[in-house]
Amino acid sequence: MPIGDDMIPIATRAAGQEEGQPAGQLTGVAVAVVDQKGTVVGWTRAAERLTGFSAADVIGRSAADLLAATEDDAKAWALAERCRAEGGWCGPVGLCDRDGDRLDVNLNAAPLTGRDGRTRWLLSATRITADGSSPVNRLGLDSLLSRAPIGIAVRDLELRCTWVNDALALQDGITREQRLGRRLSEVLPGGEAEAVETVMRQVLASGVPRVDHAYRLSLPNDSRREHEFSTSFFRLDDGDGDILGLCAMIVDVTDRYRARERLTTLSEASTRIGTTLDVMRTGQELADFAVPRFADYVTVDLVESVPLGEELLARIGAMGGRIPAFRRAGLASVHKGIPESLWPRGEPVLVPAFSPFTDVLTSGRSHLEPVLDTSPGTWLDQDPERAAKIRLHGMHSLMIVPIHARGEVLGVAVFVRTDDPAPFEADDLLFAEEIVNRAALSLDNARRYVRERATAFALQRNLLPRRLNGGPAVEVASRYLPADTEDGVGGDWFDVIPLSGARVALVVGDVVGHGINAAATMGRLRTAVHTLANMDLPPDELLAQLDDTITRLTEEDLDALGRPVAVEGATCLYAVYDPVTRRCTMARAGHPPPAIISPQGEVTFPDIPPGLPLGVDRAYFEAVELELPEGCVLAFYTDGLIERRDTDIDAGMHRLGAVLAQPGLPLEELSTAVVGTLSPRAPSDDATLLLARTHALSTDQVASWELSGDPAVVGRARALAVGRLTEWGLGHLAPTTELIVSELVTNAIRYGTGPITLRLIRHHVLVCEVSDANDSVPRLRHARATDEGGRGLFLVSQLSHRRGTRYTTGGKIVWAEQELSPAFQEPGPVPGPAGRPTG
Repeated sequence: MPIGDDMIPIATRAAGQEEGQPAGQLTGVAVAVVDQKGTVVGWTRAAERLTGFSAADVIGRSAADLLAATEDDAKAWALAERCRAEGGWCGPVGLCDRDGDRLDVNLNAAPLTGRDGRTRWLLSATRITADGSSPVNRLGLDSLLSRAPIGIAVRDLELRCTWVNDALALQDGITREQRLGRRLSEVLPGGEAEAVETVMRQVLASGVPRVDHAYRLSLPNDSRREHEFSTSFFRLDDGDGDILGLCAMIVDVTDRYRARERLTTLSEASTRIGTTLDVMRTGQELADFAVPRFADYVTVDLVESVPLGEELLARIGAMGGRIPAFRRAGLASVHKGIPESLWPRGEPVLVPAFSPFTDVLTSGRSHLEPVLDTSPGTWLDQDPERAAKIRLHGMHSLMIVPIHARGEVLGVAVFVRTDDPAPFEADDLLFAEEIVNRAALSLDNARRYVRERATAFALQRNLLPRRLNGGPAVEVASRYLPADTEDGVGGDWFDVIPLSGARVALVVGDVVGHGINAAATMGRLRTAVHTLANMDLPPDELLAQLDDTITRLTEEDLDALGRPVAVEGATCLYAVYDPVTRRCTMARAGHPPPAIISPQGEVTFPDIPPGLPLGVDRAYFEAVELELPEGCVLAFYTDGLIERRDTDIDAGMHRLGAVLAQPGLPLEELSTAVVGTLSPRAPSDDATLLLARTHALSTDQVASWELSGDPAVVGRARALAVGRLTEWGLGHLAPTTELIVSELVTNAIRYGTGPITLRLIRHHVLVCEVSDANDSVPRLRHARATDEGGRGLFLVSQLSHRRGTRYTTGGKIVWAEQELSPAFQEPGPVPGPAGRPTG
């Protein structure tokens, strides 16, 4: 009889047929049902076509009767016992057909339970080839291939599986029973399986093997991810050249594929993370790279000192348990608007005191939580806002990776999965650590760059004047454009140095090269210029002294081979402007000449002997004195402002003069206009511009008297000074001024020669000057208690704000300055004989 009604659905599915299809239309697999005693109780038409026996011929007979004559009852009994013991069996057997011929089939025995609760056995048999012989058996490879460590399957000409080894089932989780008698597309429906079958047909048709064919499939036992397989196909032919079928050797290379894929990802990370030396941008690049590659939500929080380039400690333990301040540098999510985050990018971040975050920062080791525990009693109880975000957005898997480089912790990177149902695994943590480690190097380089750049800027700020003060003599404006745009430092410098007598020194210089070494050399030279300027040396003498200084520095900085390592030469232009006489004295050492812009806008470049650059042997400098109209502009600059690679220096000076010819324009605007003429490309040399608009003191700000060498003139000098102070409204300075005038005039009479001149200058301070024809410089002494004299200059130094001596062409000038503040404290009694000035 045919298979019973309760057996038809099971037998139909086993034979690869949809439920509801007539049993007579079963194809490919012959199916029979056997009861516990081994009696055939069900027979399909496919089985009748395979063996020639009808259902009436076999129903009620022992299944062992159908085995080939070469297999005795003992073997049949052993097969039955093995089925009972193992819950099923699969393998090659021989069957007898109606004519008594042998049929080699792959037999699959599986237990099944009917609606009556009784256990029966479902037998399915597949004949492999038209002549009834299995290619594996005919080639004598069954024993060898069964023990092969790789998956092997044999398919017939219709691509149905006729033989498979155990290793294949271990690879893809598809049992032998599910595979035998079926095509790959029937076991794993999908376009990829159909594409693989197309390759099989090509191999069958051409006989040309296909080696290492790669394809990806989703497997029933691992639906979370696709598996990558490498398969080699070759056709099976017998000795007569007849085509028997196809053999496939399959290797699961998912791990190898994922490793290759991650190597590719790591290589991409090297180009996508750390594209700039900006710490915050690098943190964002790390977050953007990780989403959605292997995380749904990522944050990058850095120790707040990192963006500032400050030093770090190795771990929290080194900080005495104190948690450092963090700032969010990176933020990315698969959800628009990043609703998972409590803090926006750039804002301070709260790190819970007792949490995986502090554990990571303390130990320096990563934290992996495949299933994020949000139940009561965890660390999230102390952070309810974070816990609410976790529950709201379905965060179910967590990784916290420390960002450390060169033994220092820079911050933490947090990786979370929300939409992806797969939890993070150990491999994911290793991959995240590798990505973070690469980003950490970029972050540390950026941090160190910030620190070095801040150091360079601090150096430059301290080397260049922070505030230019031209006093009553000039109004000034400046621009500094370093060629080293990254560090912002170079060897050009400028300065405005107030001098005695309301005068001012204007200086601009250029050290060979640029960068930190040139800046350091520039600082040394600028300090030397300040020192020499305070000695009130004329411009040509100052440059001569500066030349000696740079020569000595060069000798000190020679390396072991006698080559200079720091100072390699410099140029300089030094000028002194006197607002009383409106005269300007200039000298230059290999530096471009200044530009002078008249109040009417006429631009001239005065003919000043160029001199040799500083540091050249036997350098000689010559000064030139010019009388300047009030309101003219002096333009001092370095060659970086006028030189270009494609034009000569004359063209650059002409271009500069054309821009400067704008009378009445404010100096700041004029400076901006000059800088605007530079090429938009990065300059090849530092460029400096210093503009000074001259002023002149009016006649009512200066008082001058010629005095004789008679000691009696001292009283008259005091009276003249007090009278003029009264006119100027500076009567509160009269007592101290009387003492200063007495001491200076007395010293000039006693120790000087020739005519004596007393001059008072009123501007921001009150200047008292006494000149004579003697070039000897008075020396400040500290008199002993028993000395009757020697306290004059000491007294002057105590009463004045500044004091000093400068040489002139005809002798010297001794001067003292007082501040104009009414709160200036009047001096107390002066020791010494009454009525006699000390000297």
